[in-house]
Amino acid sequence: MNNTGPPGATTIMRDSTGKVEKQASLFKDADFLHYQVVRSKNRKRTMTLKIERDGTAVILVPEKTPKGEIDRFFRSKIDWITRKLSEYRSTPGAMKSPRLFLPGDRFLYLGEEFPLEMIDGVRKKLVLSRGVFKLCSDHNADPRQLFIDWYKQRAREIFTERVTHYGRQLGLEPSGIRISSARTRYGSCSPDNSLSFSYRLVMAPYSVIDYIIIHELAHIRIKNHSKRFWEYVGKLMPDYKERKLWLTQKGHLLEI
Repeated sequence: MNNTGPPGATTIMRDSTGKVEKQASLFKDADFLHYQVVRSKNRKRTMTLKIERDGTAVILVPEKTPKGEIDRFFRSKIDWITRKLSEYRSTPGAMKSPRLFLPGDRFLYLGEEFPLEMIDGVRKKLVLSRGVFKLCSDHNADPRQLFIDWYKQRAREIFTERVTHYGRQLGLEPSGIRISSARTRYGSCSPDNSLSFSYRLVMAPYSVIDYIIIHELAHIRIKNHSKRFWEYVGKLMPDYKERKLWLTQKGHLLEI
């Protein structure tokens, strides 16, 4: 089975002008960490750090504070930030905020993050090319809907291919495949063996996608979550618990 994992986190720093700068991550184990610098004429000397609900570290600083000083302050708060992120992650759905779809924003696809770039004069409104999501700026379409449509298309292609592969391999062929917009129910199997998968699942690594596919294919044979069902899933995929744990810990990241 194919298996891809999330890459190292990238820190995005925004100043009050909206300019985006990439910097090396200060955290080896922090997933998708961003920090934002907000400069204020009214703030005279002190710097303040807070963690937003989406996991973004926001530093409030006086207008002319040097970047080096901000960086040293940020580094001095690593332990505190790590504790706070751990607290947020232990609360399902805690780290969420509306997407702004700005250059430099990062979007998940198959367990990896890809930055967003705004471009002019392209035929397709949204493409993923050479590790960058490219969004056409000369149109009035809703960027969120463009991403949803893109994810749904890729989900249909990938899930259909993998369901067909594993279904034939295991002798468990569904009557159909449907792509849904469910937020937390990543897959389901109907009484007539039609499988449904949330498009959001295509943001997860292949290893997690394969777990959900095997899970739903197993329901073709056993329609409940009995001990017998889980023993059967374990036989088909011995490490399913590790893959399932990924969704428990990081499922809240599969959002637009």
